[in-house]
Amino acid sequence: MTDLKTRVAEDVKTAMKAGDKARLSTLRLLSAELKQREVVDAVELTDAVVVAAIEKMIKQRRDAEGQYRGGNRPDLADKEAQEIVVLSAYLPQQLSDAELAALIDQAMAETGATGGKDMGKVIGWLKPKLAGRADMGKVSGLIKARLSS
Repeated sequence: MTDLKTRVAEDVKTAMKAGDKARLSTLRLLSAELKQREVVDAVELTDAVVVAAIEKMIKQRRDAEGQYRGGNRPDLADKEAQEIVVLSAYLPQQLSDAELAALIDQAMAETGATGGKDMGKVIGWLKPKLAGRADMGKVSGLIKARLSS
């Protein structure tokens, strides 16, 4: 069992004992997602797989939150936002804007990227280094701005 998977399992028990229904609900969803990957997809649960699952779940919740806010359903949007907070606690510390800019510069230098057509090379170089540590949508925008200037 990975460290993250163990931590999630322990936190489910803690939330259950504390009667924290909102947190427990989110952690059970995460546990189900991890079980799905482990059993159905036959994937060994490394910390990287767990982080990828959490990132996917956060992205889904961000999308849903935006739709709920657009549909004037703040109650449901707030529930999604709370789930994002719970899930985010399991991700590695996010990179600062300065650290992100430095990595983008390094990626551009090492891949020889000069224009928009090189964006895939830069993202390919960065993705393994940023796993769980930065929002790839934001990173993509920063790269695009850097390559077009």
